[in-house]
Amino acid sequence: MDAVQDEAAGKRARGLDRAFEILDFLRQKRQALKPNEIAAQIGAPRSSVYELVNLLLSNGILEFTGGEGRVYLGRKLYFLGAAYENHFDFTRECETTLEHLADETRETAQFCMLDGNRYTVVRMREGARPFRISTDVGQSVPIPWTASGRLLVAHLSDQEILNFIPPQDFRLPGGEWLEPQTFIAEVRQAEREGLFTFNSIVDSFTHCFAVPVRGEEGHAAATLCLVTPRDDGIANRDRYLDCLKKAAARLEHAPARPKRS
Repeated sequence: MDAVQDEAAGKRARGLDRAFEILDFLRQKRQALKPNEIAAQIGAPRSSVYELVNLLLSNGILEFTGGEGRVYLGRKLYFLGAAYENHFDFTRECETTLEHLADETRETAQFCMLDGNRYTVVRMREGARPFRISTDVGQSVPIPWTASGRLLVAHLSDQEILNFIPPQDFRLPGGEWLEPQTFIAEVRQAEREGLFTFNSIVDSFTHCFAVPVRGEEGHAAATLCLVTPRDDGIANRDRYLDCLKKAAARLEHAPARPKRS
């Protein structure tokens, strides 16, 4: 009997893992897909994907949208997210901090974290200048492409960094490869200086600033960033970094610090 129960529990756990995989896949794709398309792209049996999709649909976690049986994330997830945010004062403090940073610098301000072994913008406030720079909130980006990434992995050893970041993520948007040892050297530089700035790898006309928001263990659980036009960022480097550091210090003393995911 115990063996049968263990097998059933294992099957439920695998089903739950697969359901989360489906949700995360749709979040990253940011488009509605048919169940058979989902199955093919995540390498899962179509029968199990159809079964899980139907279960998620019946609970409002997924919804039909776009016709032809396509599904996407459902409104129940919005309500769950809203309940999470209402429970934590830190989220509201983060919004206030970003608004203040954007007003103070007129630049785009971002609050960023790791999502698994990738970087993501969690919150963003665009600047007041006519020239706008925006990044999709919630979109996963390879860690080596970002200024924040150098700070968010700085608590790891060199080998742990290499084990953590998928090898293909060192391939930059233009097709060239970033040498892992060059990246690690920049991580150690960011760790020593408590900041990292560079001309963006993703957008050739932007300059990025990042400072850590440290959690209870003293490591960078998140970052505050400014994304600026290249010339303006370089000209205002010291002032922008001062604004970021003061804002990060305020967040670190908020009622609930960010926690590493």
